[in-house]
Amino acid sequence: MEERRSGSRRLLGNALLLLTALIWGMAFVAQRQGMDSIEPITFCAARMALSTVAVGLVALLTGRNDTRPEHERKRRARASLLGGLGSGAFLAAATVMQQMGLVTTTAGKAGFITAMYMLLVPVVNFVLFRKKNTWLVWLGVLVGVAGLYLLCVNENFSLTRGDAMVCVCAVLFTGQILCIDHFAPEADPIRMSAVQFVVSTVVCGAAAFLLEQPTWEKVASAAIPILYCGLMSGAVGYTLQIVGQRYTDPTVASLLMSLESVFAAIGGALVLGERMRPRELLGCVVMFAAIVLVQLPLPGQRKGCGAA
Repeated sequence: MEERRSGSRRLLGNALLLLTALIWGMAFVAQRQGMDSIEPITFCAARMALSTVAVGLVALLTGRNDTRPEHERKRRARASLLGGLGSGAFLAAATVMQQMGLVTTTAGKAGFITAMYMLLVPVVNFVLFRKKNTWLVWLGVLVGVAGLYLLCVNENFSLTRGDAMVCVCAVLFTGQILCIDHFAPEADPIRMSAVQFVVSTVVCGAAAFLLEQPTWEKVASAAIPILYCGLMSGAVGYTLQIVGQRYTDPTVASLLMSLESVFAAIGGALVLGERMRPRELLGCVVMFAAIVLVQLPLPGQRKGCGAA
């Protein structure tokens, strides 16, 4: 009975993370359109502020109905605060680096480099926390990287200033994923998400006023992209990430979330009229194969055990 319940939770977590990847992938179109009329850090600050308001209201409403014992509420509140502080700092820095990198690098390179968190998560997990992965997980990660390469990289690879920024972004997103993996099981996902966005808003807002010249006119000119990125990609997407990661291994989670590159390519084709070449379609197929591969059990293992 417990095994069945655990399997159902894992399936739910994986489904939520797949939905998260879809939402984030569609946000790529909005981000590209929003950059036409607003600076990158100001765009990040505006979307994070909108996410803060949306998730904060939900946190206030749901917090009133918490009937758990006081000691459990305090424990969850502490985990939510610490997790939100850590993941919020990582999220703000990663988002800013990604948005600034997109100014001077191509979308193909940015998509590939950012999704390298898929490879970095199991590596960092092993180096820092000694969490071992099966050879199937490692093979799935490598196959996923190959798929992302086929999907995103269409030019000679060279490290420009923008590429370097997106490399830092991938490292920062790795930290955000692992921070959530550590705190999410004990935290309240809505409150943790709210704290995360408050921190991100403060960091991005401070950086925008220091490095750019934000105005209400610029924000209004990018209102539609900001609304989607703030409400869907931010409030809904990152909250689903926290909920989903409560039940899913972080390596599997990183692979599922990296499918945002696949959905971004599909969104570009549907909304912007971009056509996918055979090489890119092959990348989509390889990425989905990696998702299946990483969740296959080794002989003698129970199904669904992705990491030792």
